Amino acid sequence: MTVGKKEWIIPDCELPPEGEGELKGHESVIIVNDSEIDATISVKLFFTDRDAYENICWAVEKNRVRCFRMNNLSDMCGYSIPKETQYAMKFSSNTPIVVQYGRLDNRQVNLAYYTTLGYAE
Repeated sequence: MTVGKKEWIIPDCELPPEGEGELKGHESVIIVNDSEIDATISVKLFFTDRDAYENICWAVEKNRVRCFRMNNLSDMCGYSIPKETQYAMKFSSNTPIVVQYGRLDNRQVNLAYYTTLGYAE
């Protein structure tokens, strides 16, 4: 049995600045593909003050895990997410996947890191 869902939403995204510490602030999405086929994932970004952006496509090979960084232009298919801006992400996959979101916010020396699973439909 394949674990996961084909549709996911992460509602609370905000790319932090690099911050003060040795570890640099960032956001990441970790995707597990537990299926027997490669996953093709369309990513849609929602903003409070502009139209949604949809030209991001990710691939995760069958039975693999992959991490995508929101501050890495190659991971984001050339799209630069503005820092310190509220947005949300939707993932639509051709096969069930599991999505985890993480943010390292290091604006001050006392760093904060958290992860969460998205909402799946």
